[in-house]
Amino acid sequence: MTTILLLIASNVFMTFAWYGHLKFTHVPLWQAVLASWGIAFFEYCLMVPANRWGYGDFTVVQLKTVQEIITLAVFAAFAVLYLGAAIRWNHLAAFACLVGAAFFVFRD
Repeated sequence: MTTILLLIASNVFMTFAWYGHLKFTHVPLWQAVLASWGIAFFEYCLMVPANRWGYGDFTVVQLKTVQEIITLAVFAAFAVLYLGAAIRWNHLAAFACLVGAAFFVFRD
């Protein structure tokens, strides 16, 4: 459970690092890059322990699959709540396909 919580927290930081600056297009690009790097530092401080501690409970493929699903879930929430984007049926269908992929990754 610690691994999943760390992956969620790290993805929140990374989503803000990658996309948070889109609300501030008036800020010079170099400042956006520096701010993003600063935010991404905290993402790495969470992602590395999540992977280190999770490896063994999960295979490396399972870790990556879980991380990708969390990334998309966090991004979807961010896009709607922070950027005001709309999630359409095809986005949900694609997410369902990823959940299906996770089903197969976790099969022995």
